[in-house]
Amino acid sequence: MRKIYVEQIRDAVSVLCWEACYYLPEDIVEGFHKALETEQSPLGKSILEQLIENANLAAKEDRPYCHDTGLTVVYAEVGQEVHIEGGDFEAAIHEGIRKGYKEGYLRNSVVGDPLLRINTNDNTPGVIHTRIVPGDKIKLTVLPKGGGSENMSAMKFLLPGEGVSGVKKFVLDTIEAAGGRACPPIVVGVGVGGTFDKVTEIAKEAVLREIGVHHHEPHIAQLEKELLEEINKLGIGPQGLGGTNTALWVAAETYGCHITALPVAVNIQCHAARKKSYVL
Repeated sequence: MRKIYVEQIRDAVSVLCWEACYYLPEDIVEGFHKALETEQSPLGKSILEQLIENANLAAKEDRPYCHDTGLTVVYAEVGQEVHIEGGDFEAAIHEGIRKGYKEGYLRNSVVGDPLLRINTNDNTPGVIHTRIVPGDKIKLTVLPKGGGSENMSAMKFLLPGEGVSGVKKFVLDTIEAAGGRACPPIVVGVGVGGTFDKVTEIAKEAVLREIGVHHHEPHIAQLEKELLEEINKLGIGPQGLGGTNTALWVAAETYGCHITALPVAVNIQCHAARKKSYVL
């Protein structure tokens, strides 16, 4: 049994918070460059060039890529041979968020009560997803989720008979309704199956997958390819100002579901598709 102390978890989350907000992942920046090569709109090309420049400046000057530094979503894969000592696991994650957002000079974007709307002034609470896995390590992934793209996400129960065509229609309708409000070029996470809560969970997990990596099941990989092509035919373009690159990538995840249901969820991630992981 390997011991990991809550202070280690707190400090790891703290660093991940500001690193994720300062440094865009390599696959996202590479996605900007590939989009620039194919973009047909002169204005779209100009916007993509600005996004690349912004990413370079943020990394060079250690500053947030975007002023909306998001609500912090934390994925924790906890090895079953780990014993956590020194305090409460989830409290350590929240303390790490507080520490990271303060020390990284990141915007506090969370209200404690959704109706009273009073800012907590430390970006907590975060949203924590914990999974028990084999091994003696803890993998922490921080996903700062911006408000614009999250607000445009959606979920729907389809009839089973609507099948693949129904799934595609719902995804395309959701992206078209979002338009420029989701800050394209976007990354689209699609969840199919499960329950009301599970389908939205896997849709959000899907946005963590690297650009260029398709689902291991051929028929789901084909769905991803078709959706990406159809989304980019919508003409929304970079920042919603027209063009041929509305989405950088589409990733889909599936889960078993009830015989009477076909739940589908779309989780949109803006072009500031931030994510950062660390293994303790």
